[in-house]
Amino acid sequence: MKRKEFLYNSSMLFAGSMIAKEKLFEIRNDEIIYGQNEKRYKLEKDWVKADASSLPVNDCHEMVQDTQGRIVLLTNETKNNVIFFDKKGNLLKTWGHDFPGAHGLTICGEDEQLFYVTDTVKNQFYKTTIDGKVLQTWNYPAETGKYTEAKQFVPTETTITKSGEVYLADGYGSQFITHYDSDGKIKNIFGGRGDGEEHFNNAHGITIDYRTNPETLIITDRTRCCFKRFSMNGKYIETISLPGACVCRPVIKGNYLYAAVLRSPNLDNVNSGFVIILNKENKVVSVLCGSEAAYEGEKLKPFYQTNQLFKHPHDVLVDDEENLYVCQWNSEKVYPYKFIPVP
Repeated sequence: MKRKEFLYNSSMLFAGSMIAKEKLFEIRNDEIIYGQNEKRYKLEKDWVKADASSLPVNDCHEMVQDTQGRIVLLTNETKNNVIFFDKKGNLLKTWGHDFPGAHGLTICGEDEQLFYVTDTVKNQFYKTTIDGKVLQTWNYPAETGKYTEAKQFVPTETTITKSGEVYLADGYGSQFITHYDSDGKIKNIFGGRGDGEEHFNNAHGITIDYRTNPETLIITDRTRCCFKRFSMNGKYIETISLPGACVCRPVIKGNYLYAAVLRSPNLDNVNSGFVIILNKENKVVSVLCGSEAAYEGEKLKPFYQTNQLFKHPHDVLVDDEENLYVCQWNSEKVYPYKFIPVP
């Protein structure tokens, strides 16, 4: 039996035994409904129509959707680093053999779309065409005075402004956020490892939040189970605390922020991940495969996994029809899972 089918069936049995004690799942027509409130989903089983022997993946790190509607997956499997699917899960094309540490995938542009790819093994990040031609390569930013050698720079994520400026999160390295102009030259650097609110310990992901006026940056502080908001020039604004949730990159679609939770803290060797969704007021409205938001006074109680469908979720994609795709790290080389919204 395939792992996903086994876990699904096991989850059904677990749900049946637990639902009387605590409403962890909703069951409808013998299907588990994942999530709560206005963000609820059902799993589309066997979404990807591909053979893992001919189209292998390793860690499935991140996903985006292009203007053609294609679903694009980044994996650190060098037989096919970048994989294009349609929304029905049919394989369209692949490219890429040179990114052994492929980690961050960002898409930008409208008429001519571009990718930004980070590589944690090669200590570099790149701008490429959508078909895989490398247009620009960045090495560690020695000119900032913050780095003395390449191994201190382990970039995990980028976000791109509408004018083409780049913010780079060094989430596995020295924890700095480096701001580049549209030509790729350094404008600013902030953050870094430390204990202050303006510092990070695993600045894993970054995005621009256009829900605020003016726009702001939301940056992951994964080890500390939170997101932090900064101004575009690097000034700390606030912390969005999510106890029990080691969140990966923030993904904003409409008024909501979505994030894969790799695990709960202090559970490195336990499969404990889930997916979390927040509204624009920073309130958690839904958790897939995890406990619902609950408060003690004004503080959130720690979240925890309630359904073992996921092992280590690493990214969430929300497509143009509001379907969710969840890809995973260190999860037996499974393809991403797809979830369909339910009323």
